[in-house]
Formats: sequence, C-alpha cells, structure tokens
Amino acid sequence: MNDLTQTPEMLIATMGARARRAAAALSQASDAQKADALIRGAQALRGQSAAIIAANARDMESATDNGLSPAMLDRLRLDAARVEATAAGVEQVARLPNPLGEVISRQVRPNGLELTRVRVPLGVIGIIYESRPNVTADAAALCLRAGNAVILRGGSEARESNRAIHAALVQGIVEAGLPADAVQLIPTTDRAAVGALLKAAEHIDMIVPRGGKSLVARVQEEARVPVLAHLDGINHSYVDGAADPAMAEKLVVNAKMRRTGICGATETVLIDRAYGAAPALVKALLEAGCAVRGDEAVQAMDARVAAASEEDWDTEYLEAIVSARIVDGVDDAIAHIAAHGSHHTDCIITDDAAVAEHFLNAVDSAIVMWNASTQFADGGEFGLGAEIGISTGRLHARGPVALEGLTTYKWMVRGTGQARP
Repeated sequence: MNDLTQTPEMLIATMGARARRAAAALSQASDAQKADALIRGAQALRGQSAAIIAANARDMESATDNGLSPAMLDRLRLDAARVEATAAGVEQVARLPNPLGEVISRQVRPNGLELTRVRVPLGVIGIIYESRPNVTADAAALCLRAGNAVILRGGSEARESNRAIHAALVQGIVEAGLPADAVQLIPTTDRAAVGALLKAAEHIDMIVPRGGKSLVARVQEEARVPVLAHLDGINHSYVDGAADPAMAEKLVVNAKMRRTGICGATETVLIDRAYGAAPALVKALLEAGCAVRGDEAVQAMDARVAAASEEDWDTEYLEAIVSARIVDGVDDAIAHIAAHGSHHTDCIITDDAAVAEHFLNAVDSAIVMWNASTQFADGGEFGLGAEIGISTGRLHARGPVALEGLTTYKWMVRGTGQARP
C-alpha cells in the first residue's frame, strides 16, 4: 500500500521505482503469461461486476450532485452491459498478435554487419484520464500486453469505479504470477500528484493524457517526459454534391447522434452547395433531437436552426449539438477543415471516387473516411482491440493507439569481428 502521508513527489517516486522493477519483470515474462493475466483479469471483472456497478453508482451520485453534464455522466456510467464490454475488451487484447520481438526491418551491410530493428516495450507509461472508468481496464490491458508497466491517474469523478476495476485487474495479474506493481493506480485525487507524475522523467518513459482541452494543455505545458497527445475531436462530415441522399442522411445522423459524448462524434457538417437534399438532411438532424447551429444558408432551410457563431466552428460539443455550413465544393470543405479541424477524424460522403480520393489525400487528419460514419474512429472497430486514445499528433503514433503504439524499437547489430577502419 502507498503511504498517503507522503508528498506527491515522494509518492510518485515510490510508485515509479516499483513500476520500473515491474517493467523489468515483464520484460522476462512470456507473452503467454501476459495474455493469461489479462484473461484472468477479465474473469475477475465479470466476477466483481456487482461491486464495480455499486462503486460506479456512488460516483454517479456524486457527479450528479456536482452538476456534471449529461454527456459526461454518460461517459461515467457503468451497467452490466458496459462491464461485460470492458471485460470482453480486455480478453480481446489478450488474443491480439504479440507485437514484441517483431522484426521491423533487416539488412546486411556490405561489410557483413547484420542490422535488425526489433519491436520492444517502451518501459513505464503514465496515463492521465477523465470520466470514463473503462479506460482503467483498456489502458492496463494494452500496456501490460505490450510489456509496459503503467501508472494510472483517473479523474476524481470516477474514483470509486476506477478503484474497483483496478482491484479486479490486479487480482488477475497476481494470479498469473506477474507483479501487482505492473498496473498501479495513484491513490490520491490531489492535483499535485499529476504535476509530480509529469516531471518524473527518471521513472516515466511516456505520458498519455485522455481528457479535455485543459487537461491536455496542462500536460503538454508541464511534462518533462514525452507526451502522446489526444486533442479535441472536432470532426467533420462533408456531404458532397455527388452524395446519395439516403446514405448521407443515415451517415450524418449516425455520426452525430449514435453517441454524442465520444471523441469520434461529428461536430460540424459541411454541405456542398450543389447537394440538392440539404433541407431534408438538416430536418433529419433536428428530428433526431439534435440542435443545429448554421450559417445563413442553413438557417434559411429550417426555422429551428440557430445562428452559428465563429466559435461554433471550433467547438467540440460532445452533446446533441452540431454546427452546419454550406461550402462551395470539396476544396472549400478541405479549407474549412484545415482552418477549424483538430486533425482527428474527417469524412466525405460522395459517389464520386475521384473527389473522394482527393479529399482522403488532402485532409491532414489522423483518420480520413469515405462513406462511413465518423463514429468508427475507434481502436476496437479498427481491429486493434482496446485503445489508449486517438493520437492527433504526427510523431511516434497517429490515430488509434493500441499495442503497436505502446512499443518502440531497438537496433540489433550482429557482426563477425568487423572493426571500423
């Protein structure tokens, strides 16, 4: 147990040293043993489902009393189906191909030296996240399977839920013969502990923030270790003039309304001026329960449309609100996305393959889509299992970050006595 009388710096140093030792033990463990730990952890999640849901109920009560938004409450809520989905996600990670030891490249130099790049664990990862308690399981599973130890710092609103999920996972880890310190949960909600984690370069190899803009901004400003950033999901669905109206309506409503509180939700709909069924599309959004904020052209289509401000084009709503604008073709849509997007996920809906390929190549986002809902922006949907998040940066990993994104590589050089002249 960690001594809560320690200063935040002492606490993180202690946890970090334990994590470093656990990472060394994981490097010697077999892939089968790590997979077994996750299978056992999933079984423990199911066995402790009632306790996890009871803990979540306490969090939900406190969050409701504290005025958490409906979208954030949805992220926080656990029920039997979500606990089962969390357990199934852990099992899925256990069954994924082992990334460690993969030979990325191999070459033999003219002097006979054999050079190989081999995938290896990062080491110790710190993950800071808000609201969603299932991230506790997802992050632990991915880090462990990729051979990393992890220190988790969940949001205070999910404190009881995170503790219950963590306890179940540790049970599985220990039953498989691996160190309990491979997955640690910071036991305090003191914000100073986050600051200490961000500066613990001796113990932490990478920080992953999952949360709102203020959290990510703080992490990027204060971190003294590399950061794998997940910024806003200001995602766009562009309806081209050559779009099929039935498909466009189905995809846009799904992209916005299936789950409004996830990072893959569409926040802005761009409509080609040449698209003839725009009023019906706007009506479909409104009748699905979505508030629409539009430019003058969109406002003219339905009296229920409110005026969009300049701020709306740069807003991640995470609720049943969407901004909508008429654009003059695909290049105008691309320009709008470049000016207002967050490099997360953007989609074109069209039957014109040439226009679609132009969009896919020109839009600089981690995920670009053609004729598919942006709600597919998810590691599980990509066949990667659970994900740490969607990286919107350009270095190390981009898009859904799963097992491969939690590894690095080293060079192995094999010689036969070569000395450099």
